[in-house]
Order: sequence, then C-alpha cells, then structure tokens
Amino acid sequence: MTEKKQVVTVIGLGVIGGSYAMALKKLGYTVYGVDCDPDTVAKAKERGIADDAATSAEAFVPLSDIVVIALYPKQVEGELRKIRDLLKEGVVVTDVAGIKSHFTQKILALMPANTDFVFAHPMAGREKKGIDYADDRVFKGANFIITPSENNKKSSLETVERLAREMGFKNVMRLTPEQHDKIISFVSQLPHALAVALVNSDDRQFDTPRFVGDSYRDLTRIANINESLWSELFLGNKDNLLSSIREFEKCLDVLKEALENEDKETLEREFVRATKRRTEFNKEL
Repeated sequence: MTEKKQVVTVIGLGVIGGSYAMALKKLGYTVYGVDCDPDTVAKAKERGIADDAATSAEAFVPLSDIVVIALYPKQVEGELRKIRDLLKEGVVVTDVAGIKSHFTQKILALMPANTDFVFAHPMAGREKKGIDYADDRVFKGANFIITPSENNKKSSLETVERLAREMGFKNVMRLTPEQHDKIISFVSQLPHALAVALVNSDDRQFDTPRFVGDSYRDLTRIANINESLWSELFLGNKDNLLSSIREFEKCLDVLKEALENEDKETLEREFVRATKRRTEFNKEL
C-alpha cells in the first residue's frame, strides 16, 4: 500500500473535519467520514468530500491507517472510548483540539497497545461552523502544532507532520502541551476575547456599520464566534488566558494613562514599539 492509498477516517465533519476530508481525498487518500448528523453525512457523500460517510465509525475505523478525531476537546475522550476496540494495530490517531494539557494523559491512558495518538492543532479555521463552510484552502500557508508524548513513535509523528505539509500547512512545530496552551492563549484566545469585547462595547448611539473602516472590520472579524466551542476553549485554558488578558490590560493601561496625562511622548513611544514588532512579525509571514 503506497502512502497516497492509505485509509483515513475523519470523525466529525464540521469546518475543520470536513476540510481535512476534502484535502486528503484530493491528495489521493481513501477517506471515510463520520458525523452524528445525518444531513452532514448526506452532504459529505453528495459533494464528494469523502469516499463514503456514515453516522457510525464502526465500519470504517477497523480499515483505517489514520483516524482524525475532529471534535470539540471534551468530546475527544468519549469518542475514543467508542472506537478504541476497533482500532487496528499500528494505527495513528490524531486530533484537532485547540487545547491540550487538560486531557492529554486521559487520552493516552485509553489507547490500546501498538497504537499511537499524536496530538495536533491546525491553526486554521473559519468563523462559521458546519460542513457547508468546509474548505481545504484554509490550510494553505497556515501553521500547525504537534504536541508529542513521550511514547510517540518517530514514524507516527512523521505521519502527522507529512499530512499537515501535504494539506498545505507552512510551518509545522512541536511543543509540549503546556507550551502549546500558553502560546495559544495569546495568539488565538486573547484576540477572540478582544474582538468579542470590542463588539460588545459598542454603545449603539450610532448606526455603527455605516461608519466602520478596515481597522474595525479586521479587528472584529473573529467576533463572529462559535459560542459552544470557544466557551469550552476559554474555560479549558482558563489560567493561561487570564494571564494573557492581564498582560494586555497592563499595556492598555499605559495608553490610557498617557491619554489622561496628555503624554504625547509615551503614546509615540508605544506606537513606534508596536510598529517595530509588527514589522518583524511581517517578515515571518
């Protein structure tokens, strides 16, 4: 069996799972899709997102070389309990969850002998939810994080990294679960918190949409948010996110105090500092 003919089962055909299935099928993998929603299963079949799809993983998992559990973090453990006895020897199981530390050990304890779970986080997605918004183009040039466990086989880590690169991810990095959750609180969760707070702080005195420019539009794009998923992500990474919020508040207070004191020098210093950092950031894109 060549690499491109490996069998992949994707469990959860939402935006990310549907996009995984779409990308991997185009790459030549045999792809099966599983989702609890019959309508989603029907769409996956009709649109050719998967070679076959069903509401149960029972028929597909025993055939699979790779299983992708594309569910919310709290659902991963429950799904693994359902399929663990169906996993064949040598299978690589991976996930897409946006937080890791709180459930890593629970998942590893459930894995049968001669199987491997590689924790992963594709840093890509959309503000909408559901298979209707699945699009494999979202992976092109995006970042991908793997959080290895001490028991992972080198070949399993390489398998997940290969999938990521084949789907179009640009940077594939390895971090500990703790490092992952700390940086994610800053680069992903904090921006979502800021966007939500900014939109909700509108006192509605004006017909706001008539007056916005690119700055407001860009800053608030991610305020169109999946409330079930993001509340789970926020609470599951509570300590790290609170720390990131507090650090942000300190920087905002500098600007606030400069305004109160009409301190133009401090404002300019902070603007220059931010410009330099953003310029450095642009070089990495």
